[in-house]
Amino acid sequence: MALSCALRLPHWRLCPSGAHLSSLPGQDHSLLTEKKTAAKWKEKKKARQGCSLPGSSWEERLANAVTPLWRLPYQEQLQVKYQSQRKILQTLASRLEKLGIDAQKPDGLCCPLQPVVPSPIINGYRNKSTFSVNRGPDGNPKTVGLYVGTGRARNIVCVKANHMENIPPEHKQVAECYEEFIRHSSLDPCILFHEGGHWRELVVRTTRHGHTMAIITFHPQELGQEALATQKALLKEFFMCGPGTICALTSLYFQESTRTRCSHEESPFQLLHGEPHIFEEVLGLKFRISPDAFFQVNTGAAEVLYQVVGELSQAGGDTILLDICCGTGTIGLSLAHQVSKIIGIEVVVKAIEDARWNAAFNGISNCEFHSGKAETVLPQLLSSWEDAQPLVAVVNPSRAGLHYRVVRAIRNCKPIRRLLYVSCKPEGEAMRNFLELCCPPDPGKKLAGEPFAPALAIPFDMFPHTVHCELVLLFTR
Repeated sequence: MALSCALRLPHWRLCPSGAHLSSLPGQDHSLLTEKKTAAKWKEKKKARQGCSLPGSSWEERLANAVTPLWRLPYQEQLQVKYQSQRKILQTLASRLEKLGIDAQKPDGLCCPLQPVVPSPIINGYRNKSTFSVNRGPDGNPKTVGLYVGTGRARNIVCVKANHMENIPPEHKQVAECYEEFIRHSSLDPCILFHEGGHWRELVVRTTRHGHTMAIITFHPQELGQEALATQKALLKEFFMCGPGTICALTSLYFQESTRTRCSHEESPFQLLHGEPHIFEEVLGLKFRISPDAFFQVNTGAAEVLYQVVGELSQAGGDTILLDICCGTGTIGLSLAHQVSKIIGIEVVVKAIEDARWNAAFNGISNCEFHSGKAETVLPQLLSSWEDAQPLVAVVNPSRAGLHYRVVRAIRNCKPIRRLLYVSCKPEGEAMRNFLELCCPPDPGKKLAGEPFAPALAIPFDMFPHTVHCELVLLFTR
């Protein structure tokens, strides 16, 4: 069913408007000041928990859940995060000690820890936001926002994100318009798969070039192709000719999904309107971004991080750089000018296609990108590695960390003397990776190579107002 822009949907109602290493930015706070700040944070945390009791606004509850540091001045946020990173490094040192490794440094850390590198942008820094559909505070099941509560506790409430400081106005506007659309739709939202319904998540991606991509997830249930075509046409009509035109979408995607998350290979992203990709510039290079490709959520902070990674790698003109979990190739390609060759590995097929396009567009020829699971590709790549050139590895995995076979392949590859581990959750599964990289040789686990040792840790504030950091941990041997 095709609808032209000459047609108007009935009764549309407009929505309410919704660095160089030697000169890293950061504060040189004394330990006493940091401890005082941490104590103050604990007091404010208790007060904030009190604000989450019935009687506080839903906006406050959401802000407390998603951006728990939002009440603190930014310098105090950095101090709180510095203290949390200290504890992580102390934990790592303690666990290494239990393995018989003398890793204790001053203050019980496993290696020197630099101050948290601030984000160049503090508010509205996110270039990607994921909005859910569920019951709002007023009980309306067609509410688009973020969750307060948990599924386990069965107390989930979906609260509009209009007041969230980390989300840019463009994202909020698309979310408001999507809510307007589904509230006029004759189809129900899909809250629980087994209870039926169709309208699900909205993902919004933006770039500093002014591009906006919207990706809408839809559960087809038992709808036939004709009914699906009708819904896609209505959606396109709304955003291209109806109230949604205010969003000025560069790309509108639709994905039929019967699971919580689906890759393009499992369920293709269908382009309903606009360009298949959006584009971003990082450190003077142009990058193409597909719907499901990984791209650091804070572009400005990512640029600072990549510059520091380049310096820590000490990669020279004869160095080969392994970029593991490379996404669209941002880290490797940004360092291609200073190394002999880049080898990237990424499981998302579309991201590898983006990386190859990015390399070609920017005139970078000293690179190759491999598509597949790192635990499959990397061991094959390194099993017979005999090249005498220096080999440096950079890994930037998801919160799930690296597969054991990836760690083993790195550990057992003698030419790798420097490893840069970029982690958004170093206290999680990444901690297991750290221990496997540094533990004494273990024939039972096939960890035969010389152990690595943590040499330096630098946290980057990729996520202002939250408790999270992006930690770059340098390992050497």
